[in-house]
Amino acid sequence: MLFAWTARTLAATGEVSFTKEVAPILAKKCVTCHGPEKAKGNYQLHNFETLMKSGASQAAAVTPGQPTKSELFRLLVTADADDRMPQKDDPLPKGQIALIEKWIQQGAKFDGPDAKAHLASLIPRVPHPQPPTRYAQAVPIAALAFSPDGKQLAASGYHEITLWEPATGKLVGRIQNLPQRIQGLVWHPSGQWLAVGGGSAGQSGEVALVEVAKREVVKVLATTIDTVMALAFDRNGTRLAAGGADNAIRIFSVPEGKELRLLQQHADWVLGLAFSPEGKHLASASRDRIARVFSLESGEIEVSYMGHEAPVSGIAFSEDGKTIYSGGRDRDVHSWAVKDGKAAKKSSKLSGAEGELFRVLLAGEHIFSGGADGQVRQHQLENHALVRTLSGHADRVIALAADPPRRQIASGAFNGEVCVWNWADGKIVASFLAMPK
Repeated sequence: MLFAWTARTLAATGEVSFTKEVAPILAKKCVTCHGPEKAKGNYQLHNFETLMKSGASQAAAVTPGQPTKSELFRLLVTADADDRMPQKDDPLPKGQIALIEKWIQQGAKFDGPDAKAHLASLIPRVPHPQPPTRYAQAVPIAALAFSPDGKQLAASGYHEITLWEPATGKLVGRIQNLPQRIQGLVWHPSGQWLAVGGGSAGQSGEVALVEVAKREVVKVLATTIDTVMALAFDRNGTRLAAGGADNAIRIFSVPEGKELRLLQQHADWVLGLAFSPEGKHLASASRDRIARVFSLESGEIEVSYMGHEAPVSGIAFSEDGKTIYSGGRDRDVHSWAVKDGKAAKKSSKLSGAEGELFRVLLAGEHIFSGGADGQVRQHQLENHALVRTLSGHADRVIALAADPPRRQIASGAFNGEVCVWNWADGKIVASFLAMPK
């Protein structure tokens, strides 16, 4: 028998669950080359509906009850290295192939709620590992967020969020059961929730809503096939935008968690997001070197800014909603018009950085940027003049957060250090390693 090694598995009793057993394999190993953005052989399997359709060969992808007549299965077991899937990777383990074979043999049944849903969203959430009680070493601070009342500063940790008193650097809380690496944090305007985005690189991503007072995850809005990198609430907190390493942007209602839109117009990671003040537009920054403006009513691209010559990681709207500021690997913050994507007439670039920029934000009458040279630069919004350079970090600044009522800004570095600054005079309010110890 050609597939004799699966005989014992096929003889076993029990139904194979597509969502619990098959979907995780396909989402991890196959969607990258056969998804909505990339479809080798004109075949997609990012959801069950497309999985069951033929690709360019016109051979039946899945023939229920007949694994040997299913192109999906044939390509997993073929001895021809040029045809075998996944290509440019190790073959699937025999146990996983046997599981897919058994699922097809049993009728290739779908046991999820929506055949059009992305495979990643069907995978049941498994509780995340507990973080260490004490950290042996600091982890990069990739995300920071002030509470609306300014009394707490949330920082990314390892499988957790840590909460700190900004004025003293005192640890006041820990929120656990979260992805390995937290890349995005944004506090809801009400102060009740924190939105959290993160994941494990190349394996999984997650968008979760945390109730701060209870110190627990109350809703998982989405699971994805790769890390969630950026988050943004609209001004009144009714919508949350999330973007990540799967090149997609998702917009959710809050607190219901319903997915309102899926935007897939970027060709690389989405690293920054910002809602316009009036809530009609969403701006995005991507590793594909393009910053875009989307209409939230239609989901269509209204403007694409092509002025960056390198990946774009930070983006922000002006208070009047007419100008966007974006920055990235080209070391400049660019200012450009929302209506047409053209550089502003006044100095369109805020120069001075000696390395890649990772974060750009607007607060009060200032533009703040932080990057690879370990500096935080403060420019005047009105004339783009440099107000001061905030120096104190010994490593790359990869996170920024603002507390406008108290005129404070927090910066997080790759070495785990957090600095809280008074932006009126540039003095440090507190400096600490954001690690439980």
